[in-house]
Amino acid sequence: MATTKTDGNQSFRQDDGGVAEHQDLINSIDDSKATENTISHSRRKFLRGLGKVGAAAVGAAAPSVGKPAWGGEKLKDVVGDFFQDHYQRMSPEEVKEALARIERKAKRKFGVDISCENTPPQQGVVYGYALDISKCQGYRDCVTACVKENNHGRDSQVQYIRVLELDHGDLNFEHSDHYYDPETVPREGKWYIPVQCQQCEDPPCVKACPVEATWKEPDGIVVVDYNWCIGCRYCMTACPYWARHFNWTDPQIPSEEINPKTHYLGNRPRPIGVVEKCHFCIQRTRKGLQPACMEACPTGARVFGNLLDPNSEIRYILENKTVFRLKEDLGTEPKFWYFTG
Repeated sequence: MATTKTDGNQSFRQDDGGVAEHQDLINSIDDSKATENTISHSRRKFLRGLGKVGAAAVGAAAPSVGKPAWGGEKLKDVVGDFFQDHYQRMSPEEVKEALARIERKAKRKFGVDISCENTPPQQGVVYGYALDISKCQGYRDCVTACVKENNHGRDSQVQYIRVLELDHGDLNFEHSDHYYDPETVPREGKWYIPVQCQQCEDPPCVKACPVEATWKEPDGIVVVDYNWCIGCRYCMTACPYWARHFNWTDPQIPSEEINPKTHYLGNRPRPIGVVEKCHFCIQRTRKGLQPACMEACPTGARVFGNLLDPNSEIRYILENKTVFRLKEDLGTEPKFWYFTG
């Protein structure tokens, strides 16, 4: 599968288009907050409650014959999204409401029932990844598995993993081919190295975000609150690994291919106009499973595990193999290592 990298700008949220039809409701809310430059947490909760009342009124006034294009539930979800707080500041009840909205919106859009969870980090766990480049044959099975597992748009070409092809002996990634497409791989005289988010311990992307929509979790995974992302792409500019991707189009996924097991900070359906990235398959790994890319690798090149567990395979590799990390001189402290043999 080839990847395509483009730049540009798109609107922020697909589901907000109908708000204009109820501008009176939004205007009344805007008037109430115009006296302050910043909406406090308590005030945001009040306004969200006000939105629910307005949504219920609209739903009650709808004609009883047929289902209106803008029913009370859909308007309620739009208003709820509009006033949703940052994930890290939401109460358990607010998180529960946000997860329910995500599930309802997926049902309306794809006709599929999904479950969206917010499984927290495990205590005493910091995830790390190691990859044996001597085993990688350039098959890209990891890419295919990642696309399916993480509900990537099939038309957008957003892919978290890029597999680079280089000539034997060449270590200059500027000479690599991201789009190789021979009939068979590996090709004679070539070697391959997959690159994805390095889950930095000191991530420059986090520092660059002006609205704190991205941060590092206690288990080391750098995540994104897609509802809080404004699509400015500063994080993409700051990332030295080309690991962040912007949704230029509304991701299109066949209903029969939707992965229904999702996580708020992971593979839930993402809207147009936000940045996304690899999150170590957070919906799987926080439940003790392996990332989809590791399970799919036919050569056993990938090793994933808990860096704090002295008996883990990844700790054995770090302590007994000659390893290296990409662009170590930048001081980002990646938690993704490469080794041979």
